[in-house]
Amino acid sequence: MPASADPDLPPLFVPIGDNDTRLFGMAARARAGALASKAGLEPAGAPAAGRTVVLANMNYAWDPAWLRAMASRPGAMLVQDAKPVLAHIPADADAGAAMADMADGVPIAGLELIDAASAELSYHELRKRERPFVMRFEAANADAAERAAYDASYKGVTDALTLYLWRRPAFYLTRWAARAGISPNQVTLVGAILCAATFFLWADGHYWPGVATGFGFMVLDTVDGKLARCTGQSSKWGNIFDHGIDLIHPPFWWWAWAEGLKMIGQTLEPVYEVMVLGAIVGGYILQRLIEGLFLYYYKMDIHVWRPVDSAFRLVTARRNPNMAILTAALLFGRPGIGIQLVALWTVASLLFHAARLAQANDRARRGRRIISWLA
Repeated sequence: MPASADPDLPPLFVPIGDNDTRLFGMAARARAGALASKAGLEPAGAPAAGRTVVLANMNYAWDPAWLRAMASRPGAMLVQDAKPVLAHIPADADAGAAMADMADGVPIAGLELIDAASAELSYHELRKRERPFVMRFEAANADAAERAAYDASYKGVTDALTLYLWRRPAFYLTRWAARAGISPNQVTLVGAILCAATFFLWADGHYWPGVATGFGFMVLDTVDGKLARCTGQSSKWGNIFDHGIDLIHPPFWWWAWAEGLKMIGQTLEPVYEVMVLGAIVGGYILQRLIEGLFLYYYKMDIHVWRPVDSAFRLVTARRNPNMAILTAALLFGRPGIGIQLVALWTVASLLFHAARLAQANDRARRGRRIISWLA
């Protein structure tokens, strides 16, 4: 009697072949196993009776998104140039024969073929839709494979500074940290120290040193997440640590900037300062609330609803765009004007998002679907 898969058990993940080329300082098999674990698969040395198994050809590097896609498609095989890359073998199939075929670079008979050159996936977590990479993996293209894996870990919808300004520098830092054996949580910890330093420097009126530590923190805030995704080291605690700092620190930064004005003779009138900070902090909290409501009601990030929402995410009043405004004002020697501009931009961004939530609610009331343009 053929074996049947236990629906309560995840697919096994079995690498086929070996590869001496290292990616982000990790052996190919070790990295593949770490990525498989994060994708919900169970790394194993061999197939087991009654278990579906995802076979992975170690001659190829691939976007981790393919693991999640293949885990949900028993009986499917990902190929590139007609060569097997990943294959999800059903529990009742001959896994031994499938392993032999994959080791020989022969497509496994009877499986649905998915061509890596034409397939596209939607990345819900990373807010993008694109063709995940698959490439032959060898020493000659190790650099290209690392760059492809790093780009695959990048959010498609985020702020302009993260997306364009330090995308390349953060790649080199991510690669260096991985090869040095530095963990994502260690990067987050260094970033947290820089974040705290920025607060104290600004509160004391030392704006330029605070801008330097602030930008250092912002770059490391990119590096820790990319390092976790590229090496399979993401964890629940790391996610809480990283996103907790991201969520909490901005209001404290803006208060410190306003307080620092007293140290350089550009003090805002007390009542007016309260109004400015109230607009920034209140606007920040309300925007987060709107984003939460949109996610709760429509099961997606507000920034991926329509193209205009994704475009506005580039400049919306979050930490990084606000930092750009403050730095520009500082270049003209007017940090007091900078914090007021941040307040104005925060209110404008709040109105935009409130309008978008209202439009989505109206559309839903009229029975029309709210779906992402990336779906």
